[in-house]
Amino acid sequence: MVSVPNRRLVLAALAVTALLLVAGCTSNQIPDEQLDSEYDYSDLRERNATVAIDLEAGGLLDDGSFAAVYDLEDTDEIDVYRSGLFSDSPLDIESVRFWYANGTVVSGSDLAVDRGQSQTTISLPASNGTVAFSGAAGKKSFSLPAFRSGSYNVTLPADHRSSSLILGSVSPGGFDRSIHGDTETLQWESVDEPLSLQYYHERDIWIFYGAIVLAVVGGGIAAAVTYRRLAQLRRQRAEMGIEDDPSE
Repeated sequence: MVSVPNRRLVLAALAVTALLLVAGCTSNQIPDEQLDSEYDYSDLRERNATVAIDLEAGGLLDDGSFAAVYDLEDTDEIDVYRSGLFSDSPLDIESVRFWYANGTVVSGSDLAVDRGQSQTTISLPASNGTVAFSGAAGKKSFSLPAFRSGSYNVTLPADHRSSSLILGSVSPGGFDRSIHGDTETLQWESVDEPLSLQYYHERDIWIFYGAIVLAVVGGGIAAAVTYRRLAQLRRQRAEMGIEDDPSE
């Protein structure tokens, strides 16, 4: 039979465990301030695509970001996540909005947004409408599963490109690339697999090829210097009457 002091210790331990579990569940939720943070999705909503995405490049110390708008049909909720090597992780989203078909907008804190162990679920107030959110991206990269199949429109950061075979890459294929002013846009008629993009600033291509030229020139100079030194060494050996060993 458990003594009174031991029983109290057991109850205290259970209480602490329960508090930790509750605190863990609470801290895992996305704050209302983050869900309601300001973002202008007007341009994205006007694009002729099922899914429209804008990308922003990161700085020297900061990661990039993205903003996405999804037109939904017969959908009560949408699960958003990042796919890892062994498991999925919930997408940390902000500036969440939902528009009814008549244009009425609902802020993120008024929606049921649940961040679980492997995904973040946005429960929608209507089965037909438009949902938007933003989140983090790489400094010059972006990858995200196709949460909604259909046509896609992706705009790269200003002055960035993806066309170089060495510095850029786009998956899946079958897209149209267009450039308007300083902005590159990628358009797919249909996407039902993950998006993965690598892009670069236009100046990066000149830096890259400049580095190659410097490497080639530097290598040529080093080879010329080495050749001259070997030739000088042969002349010195010849003047001293030392013959080169044919086996060397």
